[in-house]
Amino acid sequence: QVRLVESGGGLVQPGGSLRLSCAASGTIYRLNAMGWYRQAPGKERELVATITITGTTNYADSVKGRFTISGVNTKKTIYLQMNSLKPEDTAVYYCNGYSALTGSHYWGQGTQVTVSS
Repeated sequence: QVRLVESGGGLVQPGGSLRLSCAASGTIYRLNAMGWYRQAPGKERELVATITITGTTNYADSVKGRFTISGVNTKKTIYLQMNSLKPEDTAVYYCNGYSALTGSHYWGQGTQVTVSS
């Protein structure tokens, strides 16, 4: 199994920054990609950004130019640097790991990000 633990959420004012971290443990050799998803109240979970083990990144249009995903492949730790935060970025952010071998998605417990003045 894969265990994902997020940290770094909190309350920030509009225009501010936060950095989320996700540490993976367990059978992490199975992971081909990791990423961040978010879910706002009353909305479905949506992709924010992903990064593959080769370093290829992908972003939702709503966060391009503001968020940056990065990863430390050997430690299976990823980060999400969030700049110029907006109230609409408020959500629970979930770390995700994907294994092409098993077709499985693994999820962390989530961390709350609130952007408000």
